[in-house]
Amino acid sequence: MRLDEAVEGFLSAVQYEYGYSVHTQRAYRRDLEALTGYLSGEQSSTIADVQTLDLDALRTWLWDRQQQGIAASTLARHVATLKSFGRWLEYRRIVAGNPASRLRAPQTPRSLPRVLSRDQAGRVLERSAARAATGGPVQLRDHAVLELLYAAALRVSELCSLPMSGLDLAQRSVRVTGKGNKDRVVPLGAPAARALDAYLEHGRPALAALAAAPAPVALFLGSRGGALSAGTVYALVSRELADEPGSGPRGPHTLRHTAATHLLDGGADLRVVQEMLGHASLGSTQVYTHVSAERLIQSYRQAHPRA
Repeated sequence: MRLDEAVEGFLSAVQYEYGYSVHTQRAYRRDLEALTGYLSGEQSSTIADVQTLDLDALRTWLWDRQQQGIAASTLARHVATLKSFGRWLEYRRIVAGNPASRLRAPQTPRSLPRVLSRDQAGRVLERSAARAATGGPVQLRDHAVLELLYAAALRVSELCSLPMSGLDLAQRSVRVTGKGNKDRVVPLGAPAARALDAYLEHGRPALAALAAAPAPVALFLGSRGGALSAGTVYALVSRELADEPGSGPRGPHTLRHTAATHLLDGGADLRVVQEMLGHASLGSTQVYTHVSAERLIQSYRQAHPRA
């Protein structure tokens, strides 16, 4: 079997049998297409055969990627992709064993995420609320988006795909479909509930009226009535955080990091925060305990006379 045919079979299984997220499917496709192109070029043939996919070939490709300056985090993702692809090849008996089983991902340094202080988060939301009070439907939507990102610590993909049916203002909660198509229910605070109520009453109907076709079921709509895009949310958050000091990313994930850290600072249990964030592993959540420790040390040094 040709390698590209095996790759397409695997990607089809990932989409229709395993139900992986669109982001995971895209990452798998990019990685495996890069591998196919490399192996085909190495063999000076049109398309490589899947039987050439042995441990040495995979290590050679990863070494070549490393020499190109690919980040350790990307190499680690390559290894994860190869292991998943190899397991599928073995399961379908296309090859005798998983050729990637002995691959080891490089150690990636874990950097602490950027986090806003309580005052900074308050200023961002207050500025947004002021614009919503005097603005139109887009300003009402933007304020509701910011409040929800911070209140529920959502991923941008979760926010953009959130349907109307996922919001329960009576219970002040949202039902979110996260990674691995796992559902979770996340509570909301009163400010987020008020912002969402105003958006639903005055903002969303006006935006839905602009749609060329019937408005989508998504909770948040774009300026033309279609579903709100992740790019629009990135631009919104980046613009809102531009006036706040601090280095590091300024995308929607900053508000997710901030919400998680503020929960832990306030005494929330780590496993409760894990459930709220939708992390499969507690290790993914523990990075926020490091953030809180860093903030504690910083405050100590600034305030303690003998620091």
